[in-house]
Amino acid sequence: MKSKLLYGACLAGLLLLAGCATTEPQEHIASGGDPSAPGAASARGPQNLLRPGHASAIPDGPLKPIAAARAVSGEVASLSAPADLWERIRRGFAMPELHHPLVQDREQWYATRPDYMQRMTERSGKYLFHIVEELERRGMPTELALLPYIESAFNPQAISSAKAVGMWQFMPATGSYFDLKQNAFRDDRRDVLASTRAALDYLQKLYGMFGDWHLALAAYNWGEGSVGRAIARNQKLGLGSGYADLSMPAETRMYVPKLQAVKNIVANPEAFATELPPIGNHPYFQTVDITHDIDVALVATLAGVREEDFRALNPSFKRPVILAAGTPQILLPWDNAKVFQRNLQAHSDGQYASWTVWSVPATMSVAEAAQRAGMSERDLRSVNDIPQRMLIKAGSALMVPRLASGQDVSLHLADNGQIALTPEIVTRRTTVRAGKGETVAGIARRYALSAANVANWNGMRASAALKAGQSVVLYLPVRSAQAGSASRTSAGKRKAATAPARRGGGAPAQRGGTPAKVKRR
Repeated sequence: MKSKLLYGACLAGLLLLAGCATTEPQEHIASGGDPSAPGAASARGPQNLLRPGHASAIPDGPLKPIAAARAVSGEVASLSAPADLWERIRRGFAMPELHHPLVQDREQWYATRPDYMQRMTERSGKYLFHIVEELERRGMPTELALLPYIESAFNPQAISSAKAVGMWQFMPATGSYFDLKQNAFRDDRRDVLASTRAALDYLQKLYGMFGDWHLALAAYNWGEGSVGRAIARNQKLGLGSGYADLSMPAETRMYVPKLQAVKNIVANPEAFATELPPIGNHPYFQTVDITHDIDVALVATLAGVREEDFRALNPSFKRPVILAAGTPQILLPWDNAKVFQRNLQAHSDGQYASWTVWSVPATMSVAEAAQRAGMSERDLRSVNDIPQRMLIKAGSALMVPRLASGQDVSLHLADNGQIALTPEIVTRRTTVRAGKGETVAGIARRYALSAANVANWNGMRASAALKAGQSVVLYLPVRSAQAGSASRTSAGKRKAATAPARRGGGAPAQRGGTPAKVKRR
């Protein structure tokens, strides 16, 4: 009798677990978890636990035993988490299937390039777990974890011909809209955490606008304005407004088929003779707080990782130092994070960064800035990416060596520092003649020069008076000097028939004791 009661209790518990483990309807998942969204389940009772096409898991009558075959079939969801991340992604597929000839075309394209698929999927292993975690937390379809395969082949350093950057391929303006900092020290469009947050925010926004994941993806690629106008155009003509109905550029037309093709390969790699590299269903990296500016090379050393591997997880950094005020967290491989924290605690030098940021007080040449910073001009150009024949404008934030007593960089500089450059002015030595009663200061005003510079070039005082016809050496911008030369040549040709030849050959033509002005452009 006791055994019968125990058997009955076990069966009842198993049935109850089966009902609780039944997955949510696909319509609810596709709605992003919002019960008010299109396609979301409206009921709030036990029927919310039903899978589409299945009867209620809670029986109306007395409990009855279920067959062992049913207990292990797909009708009962597994209570254990998959060890393989690919299986976890498959379980979260929730977007409608796209059936289109372009899907088969892309499937064949990927399937016939196994080396490319291998490199791409291996590269994704560092980032996929985090993306899947974020998608599940938001209740979004896990197909979206595959989108960086289409955008960048999971390369956070990717740059498109249109200047879109990073794993999720953000344009500068869109990145700024989603609070991705882009300054002289870092570009958050490449940051793994920040760009993923921004991409999922954007995709949720687009799904909220269009109520359809295929249209949301089209808008991610083409822009919401373009998709909205295409829909309005079709509606005005009485045509359909789905993804397959709209007229769109070839790249956008191929966009969703590419994602569907990758999804199909991930869902059934054997059917495409593809082998996916194993990716464990566990974190690859963890975040580590930093409280001081610190060199990238020192972080890598203390963590026991190669610098290139560190940069693969932290690709947003442009310079050899991490500014703690702007980037208070870094990513390290899971096991190396503890190594770094232990070694950092033992680090007793008192200075973690050998670089700091200098706000340039006035526009100056690279040579002058390098002299003030105590470094070579070549090194200053290299570390700050300054090309030749450019001046550094006032207010620019330059990376320079840090003194032992230096302070960490402020939050304002870390978040907003930029380098502004202006073309270097090329000058040419030119000789002009002074007019009657003219002074050094007057010559300087006439050519928009500094009186002190004119005086220095000629070994005079800035207030010195000049004799009529006296030669004065000036260093004029090349264009102005060329214009002056052209003006003199033209004047000479006009007066050749009537005016006597002048000695000195290089002086501007004069009339009534007043020198001819150099033509300015």
